[in-house]
Amino acid sequence: MISASHNAYQDNGIKFFSNDGFKLPDEMEARIEDLIVSNEISHLRPTADLIGKAFRIDDAEGRYIEFAKRSLPRELDFQGIKLVVDCANGAAYKLAPKVLRELGAKVEVIGCEPNGMNINAGCGAVHPEQLQEAVRRHKADIGIALDGDADRAIFVCEQGTIVDGDHVMAALGLDLHQNGLLAKQTLVGTVMSNFGLELCMAKAGVKLLRTPVGDRYLLERMLAEGYNFGGEQSGHFIFLDHNTTGDGLISALQMISLMKRTGKPLSELAQAMSAVPQILLNIRVKEKPNLESVPDIDRAIRESERRLNGSGRVLVRYSGTEPLLRIMVEGEQDGVIKEVAEDLARLVRTHLT
Repeated sequence: MISASHNAYQDNGIKFFSNDGFKLPDEMEARIEDLIVSNEISHLRPTADLIGKAFRIDDAEGRYIEFAKRSLPRELDFQGIKLVVDCANGAAYKLAPKVLRELGAKVEVIGCEPNGMNINAGCGAVHPEQLQEAVRRHKADIGIALDGDADRAIFVCEQGTIVDGDHVMAALGLDLHQNGLLAKQTLVGTVMSNFGLELCMAKAGVKLLRTPVGDRYLLERMLAEGYNFGGEQSGHFIFLDHNTTGDGLISALQMISLMKRTGKPLSELAQAMSAVPQILLNIRVKEKPNLESVPDIDRAIRESERRLNGSGRVLVRYSGTEPLLRIMVEGEQDGVIKEVAEDLARLVRTHLT
């Protein structure tokens, strides 16, 4: 797949999938890159008439539409649902509105005029402001913002308010659990999911497992341990009962299905969980030693976790792209989490800046 995901077209790169539809592991991607860059396999490259051929799948559109529809109960339709979909001038510009209309929804569309350079430009999942305004203007029941490669979806409720991925996972996860469809009574999230999601799931008897940030790490954990639903705050959701990777349209179909089956608006479904207060501090550092190798910081993190005593959590990690250390503290008491975060920040500045 040629994709810049949610970025501008200048960032286009190549994404590979295996023959069973899953993304390749990091190690395999790194090995492929090394083989190409090092010219290690240049003597194996075919030339002239030995080079393979590309074949067009003429009925790909129809096959995908039927594939997406099969993720819904056969008898369900979207009659009576009015929605706005922002296709980010990307991959789903044609098919997303078509699928939603075929299911009976009344659909308003924005971000559906791609020219090869306007993908994700001021629209889509990373720029949902247009969608919020359109939902209010059209008095729609829901707004759906896809990103350029359409593997994620951000939702806007009927009031024009963004519903983040944690609230979406809470609503959909509880519904799966109540219908006996959540594998091993477990939801898979990332280290960035709000502690409120963990509290919500625990109250329902569901376990929240956390992985590093990134949908590939969600998927690896789900496949390794037999889970079927997981996601991120950013709008990546994986329904392994329906697909091998994230698919923004299938995510949208599941959310609209929940609204239709329950008769509840998205604003009410989003109240399945309450986010707890969160403080995020970014501290510029000169170097990035393993935090366990700095005894004072390591000890302070463990003491902070004990101080929260199950009513919150602490996450300290380096940025993968900048010389920053990120301190995130969540908990039910504003004053306590502020003190914890500031105490950790002072210690980090003493040792790493």
